[in-house]
Amino acid sequence: MVAQATTNNLTLVLGGAASGKSLFAEKLVVQTGRDRVYLATSQAFDDEMRAKIARHIAQRGPDWTTIEQPIDVAAALACVTDTQAVLLDCATLWLTNVMLAEMDIEVETRKLLSAVADCRFPVVIVSNEIGLGLVPDNALSRQFREAQGRLNQRIAEIATTVVFVAAGLPMVLKGQL
Repeated sequence: MVAQATTNNLTLVLGGAASGKSLFAEKLVVQTGRDRVYLATSQAFDDEMRAKIARHIAQRGPDWTTIEQPIDVAAALACVTDTQAVLLDCATLWLTNVMLAEMDIEVETRKLLSAVADCRFPVVIVSNEIGLGLVPDNALSRQFREAQGRLNQRIAEIATTVVFVAAGLPMVLKGQL
């Protein structure tokens, strides 16, 4: 793989489930002082997920514009202006959506990375670090774990700042806050 140049406006926030990564990422976007855009990749397929999404929207408050886009992040980012900052939450659900749609992961990843690299506004991407646990017991789960690890590595490669959050505590892996 050829090393890519870093994208000065990109921060990657990694962590496990319920680690505090999304809340930390929200704070980073607020600290920019710009208008806030929440780019949601989740899809509400059941009542539990609908309730979770509603809770998160209420917690963020009215100062956020929410764009729901499960796959075409490039199209969503094209709607953002230079006066805004974006929180993309999350790359893990984006990858899930790409895989479930049986799209080419490599092609879609290149589109995602290119779209982020073209942004002239701050972008914070949240992603799950799922490779710290047990080896999954089935082929699809192992394929997903490997694809997620590769995606995180590629985003981290172009990010200026990479932060790992555990128990709500940020640990800078690359760059500085």
